[in-house]
Amino acid sequence: MPVLRASAVLQIALLLSAVPAQYFISRWSGSSAAQRYHATTRLLRIWREWRKSYMNVTAWSDWTTQQMSKAMSLVGLGQEDQAGQGPPPVETMLFDNDLGFFGASKTARSPRPPYVFLRVGEVVLETKGHMVGVVVSWDPELRAPPEWVDRMYSGSDDTRAEKTPHYKVIFGGPGPSSVIVAYLPQTQLERITGMRPDIPTLENYFTHFNGKRFVMQPWLRELFPEDEEDDEGEDF
Repeated sequence: MPVLRASAVLQIALLLSAVPAQYFISRWSGSSAAQRYHATTRLLRIWREWRKSYMNVTAWSDWTTQQMSKAMSLVGLGQEDQAGQGPPPVETMLFDNDLGFFGASKTARSPRPPYVFLRVGEVVLETKGHMVGVVVSWDPELRAPPEWVDRMYSGSDDTRAEKTPHYKVIFGGPGPSSVIVAYLPQTQLERITGMRPDIPTLENYFTHFNGKRFVMQPWLRELFPEDEEDDEGEDF
């Protein structure tokens, strides 16, 4: 029995598909030669556009990057076009810094101001992007570099942003082991109870989830000693 090679199989498949294709084009395009020519040209154009849009890895990658940029801009962690240079210095400071910006101060937050409604370890909803995260730090008022403040609040109607409590919140990132860190005003967050989000690195801040919120590690409890006190009656 002769052995058919892949090239021969492909040629046979093309020959067998030629007649149905011609029949389809003739039925769909019309009877005259001019009509068939224009219809065939239109089919080829549609195929090229479809291939570029849905079968192109680069197109899908660009679309994914655009969606991530939109989501990250909502939480104050926008991307800048600096290929090969890594994250911008200011945005790197969102993760940690020695200047006390973005909730990184090592000073204990005590006494706790009554207008700070959320607590470290609580699960929150970011109201613009509808992302669920966990509070890992807070400042009684905005503490950030001037250039970041200008970028985030320029043209904002909220002139009280500098006096509003701000929270450092960790969200799950696009990958299974990635995170997004944001510094958000109190007005942009809502508390969620009874929900345990699966976010990487939370074990660095918390020991476990008690059914209501995450319980702080000892080092974090020293910075926020009043955040694990009973807060029944608070509603935000």
